[in-house]
Amino acid sequence: MTGTVLDHIVIAAPSLQEGVQYVESVLGVSPQAGGAHPRMGTHNRLLRLGPDVYLEVIAIDPAAPAPHQPRWFGLDSRGNQPPCLITWVVRSTDIAATCAAAPMNPGHIQPMTRDTLSWQITIPDNGELIEHGLVPSVIQWATEPYPASRLPDQGCTLLSLDLFHPEPERLQQQLDAIGLQGCVHVCPANEGQGPTLRALIQTPNGVRQL
Repeated sequence: MTGTVLDHIVIAAPSLQEGVQYVESVLGVSPQAGGAHPRMGTHNRLLRLGPDVYLEVIAIDPAAPAPHQPRWFGLDSRGNQPPCLITWVVRSTDIAATCAAAPMNPGHIQPMTRDTLSWQITIPDNGELIEHGLVPSVIQWATEPYPASRLPDQGCTLLSLDLFHPEPERLQQQLDAIGLQGCVHVCPANEGQGPTLRALIQTPNGVRQL
């Protein structure tokens, strides 16, 4: 099985405008135009965090018809919760082998498109996050270059993605099994703290945290 690397981190928001405003308030830069996901009834904005890593702001598209399945990333159950970092996505060159190796099933592999892009991605049947978003979705892009390299460089770089879990050993086993490489760190959650994610990003205004 080939290894996996961090592809992108995901900010969910009740609206795309609110998500963009949140990123601007924290990082001091504005995500670029993305596009629509017709199959999921969502749309997004994107921010480059390195040559092959990016940030996605995603929200339900009010102009799109409701999809025939639950929307991805648990968006149907979020309601008007404020924008926040909810999960992450790893990139594989053999998505079927990566899913087969994973102790915790990341979901069914589904084909997706956005404008001229096409890819396969794992989505649980209920559309919800796995392990509160700490277990990543798996993506395999159909073509290169990857989306991050097509985005303008606004001076932001992902320094680390930290995953805080009450059972860090179990989560680490999941990531080891899919051959994860890169700047992702599994950390024990503090007493009374549930599973959470933290992204440290170098920006033109210094290091910021999502």
